[in-house]
Amino acid sequence: MEARTLSTLEFDKIIVQLADYASSSLGREKIEQLTPVAELEEVERRQQATREGTTVLRLRGSVPFGGIRDIRSACKRASMGGVLNTTELLDIASTLYGGGRLKTFIASITEEESLPLLKELVSQVERLSGLENEINRAIDENGVVVDSASSALSQIRGQIRGAEKRIRERLEQMIRNSNTQKMLQDPIVTIRNDRFVIPVKQEYRHVFGGIVHDQSSSGATLFIEPQVVVNISNELRELKLKEAREVEKILSALSAKVAEVAEVLLHNMECLAEADFIFAKASYAQALKAIQPVMNDKGYLRIKKGRHPLIPAEQVVPIDIELGKSYTAIVVTGPNTGGKTVSLKTVGLFSLMAMAGLHIPAEEGTEMTIFEGVYADIGDEQSIEQSLSTFSSHMTNISHILQHVNNRSLVLFDELGAGTDPTEGAALAMAIIDYVHQRGARLVATTHYSELKAYAYDRPQIVNASVEFDEVTLRPTYRLLVGIPGRSNAFAIASRLGLPEKILQQARDFVKTEETEIDTMIASLEENQRKAEAERRTVEHLRAELELAREELARELAILEEKKEQLYRQAEEEARAAVEKARKEAEQIIFDLRRLAREEHANIKEHKLIEARKRLEEAVPTLRKRKKQKPKNVPLNQQPLEVGDEVRVLSFNQKGEIVGKVSDNEFQVQIGIVKMNVKADNLEKLKSARPQATQQITRITSAREPVRMELDVRGHTVEEAIIRIDKYLDEAVLSGLNQVSIIHGKGTGALGLGVQKYLRNHRLVKSFRWGGQGEGGLGATIVELK
Repeated sequence: MEARTLSTLEFDKIIVQLADYASSSLGREKIEQLTPVAELEEVERRQQATREGTTVLRLRGSVPFGGIRDIRSACKRASMGGVLNTTELLDIASTLYGGGRLKTFIASITEEESLPLLKELVSQVERLSGLENEINRAIDENGVVVDSASSALSQIRGQIRGAEKRIRERLEQMIRNSNTQKMLQDPIVTIRNDRFVIPVKQEYRHVFGGIVHDQSSSGATLFIEPQVVVNISNELRELKLKEAREVEKILSALSAKVAEVAEVLLHNMECLAEADFIFAKASYAQALKAIQPVMNDKGYLRIKKGRHPLIPAEQVVPIDIELGKSYTAIVVTGPNTGGKTVSLKTVGLFSLMAMAGLHIPAEEGTEMTIFEGVYADIGDEQSIEQSLSTFSSHMTNISHILQHVNNRSLVLFDELGAGTDPTEGAALAMAIIDYVHQRGARLVATTHYSELKAYAYDRPQIVNASVEFDEVTLRPTYRLLVGIPGRSNAFAIASRLGLPEKILQQARDFVKTEETEIDTMIASLEENQRKAEAERRTVEHLRAELELAREELARELAILEEKKEQLYRQAEEEARAAVEKARKEAEQIIFDLRRLAREEHANIKEHKLIEARKRLEEAVPTLRKRKKQKPKNVPLNQQPLEVGDEVRVLSFNQKGEIVGKVSDNEFQVQIGIVKMNVKADNLEKLKSARPQATQQITRITSAREPVRMELDVRGHTVEEAIIRIDKYLDEAVLSGLNQVSIIHGKGTGALGLGVQKYLRNHRLVKSFRWGGQGEGGLGATIVELK
């Protein structure tokens, strides 16, 4: 992108705002180098990185970047054999710790959220904890090499402390001596030129001998190192030189270890800078309440409620604009200060931000496209470059644009043709728009010329637009109205401001009738637009109320279903207990019958059989009456009963087999060893004796096509996918499936999120999750059914 375009559309101001969210100089450096790119794959990668950053901020609130320093120059100097100082080494240790902490932080989130780009990025950060520990063991937080850094240093510093102690003891003995005190300006021991001295009056300088290291400004006081401690001080000086050489040796060894991993450290810096850059973009997106736009390379863009990021939130008016399908050029007409230029800049700036990987302040459903070039000629009064306001400057810039424009360009013209004769300016504007349109570029142009209103109507892929003006308040509303040309409000404003009606009427007479009729038509269109907007808002309000009512009904239905299930479970428990009791009673009755048969040699007395039958009837639960009224196996009961059929005797709740036919309405049934005559209406047919009936039922059952374990909805919109999923889940439940897979692909993630939003409240869904390894990953959703 041309630097002039970036400046004209104020992308540089976006960079300044974005830099405020960087946590380190590394991130700020990458932000300052940020420019839009024209490759769809790279743009989508940048957008995904920003989305992953916003996900982390949503889950954790902040990211630990503390301790990370810019150590690149230190690493390069160490790799060339240089010795690093303690501050540089501490910065390296601090950065290693900060990088490790960030790596652990991201790893903890990737266990619950899929963050492939961030995971891959921090996986490249090498911990190098050994080097970090060595530096921290040798240097304390104040940048001082500690005694334990080496045994030689510990020994030397012990000797230094011993020598300093001896010097102080000698000097303190002198200043405590009453004879000596009168020769001193003050009875203290101090240091000059790194040597211990005492303040001696000028007239007593020869009493102490030694070396004079300093004197007061008046010359009355000399700071003398007495002869008695000169030799010890010389010894101390030698020890400190040894200490300096040992410290240099320790720092040199640590620097050599840094040099060994300098390339690794520099790569760590690149990764940490990229991470800081990503989270700066994410923080900026949160501040703007921005969304990730859907990206394409088809030349189509649709902005929904877009808000210019450089206008305060309480002042900005959102715009809706679409370009690249039904029409490829928009001509915006209307008066000054109406918001035309802001709309123009919003389209251009959003395109640059999207291609730079930044989220844009708009509503979900916003779609942006890739442009090889974005060109702008904006010379309004809001521009910093006032030189663009002249006609010659306009034409110079436009000529440059026309030399580079192609079918993958976005061209923005503000006040096209202004600054010259209106007739020639309008003609020139139409010719320029025609040229750009024929080259296939996407175009948004603003103008004052009324001739361009009719021009746009005559071209199928060029549409008129305007900014709304409130004649009551005499103020623009700053709302962009696509499809409605702008009109002059001069007469309305003049009338409101008190211009005599006679003058206004004469002015109207000067205006051509056709132009007056056009203004009247435009006013009607604006009124219809306002009514449509009002009705749309009313419909949206009603839809929201209906949605709330539907959710309330769904909750109440869920409560009723739960109560019904509880009643069913209770009834089932009671029936199960009753059946269990009946079963035990039946077993006892059968046992008694068998005992009677053995005792009386199978010659059971009629009155005993009647008594046992009565006991069996008493053991059957009351639910049998409902079964008798509505048999379960209706299809079989509709067939006639025949000998050999397996049946249930309803009054006994016992299975048996028809062994004989007494009459058309009575059959002989054998239950175990007992045979009895039973009426047909007391029998429930369970299994037909004819094999062909069974085969027919089997064929009907097997003819049903099995339901697949997965459903592929790729290539569908969210609404189309929901219709297919609803039908599929019903079939899956009827087929007895417990778990299914819905394949929606990765893409932009919109289809997957839409599917999961729908599954969240589905009556048949118990739970769902993203696909795991071997299950499709983020391109599939695994659904567990109730």
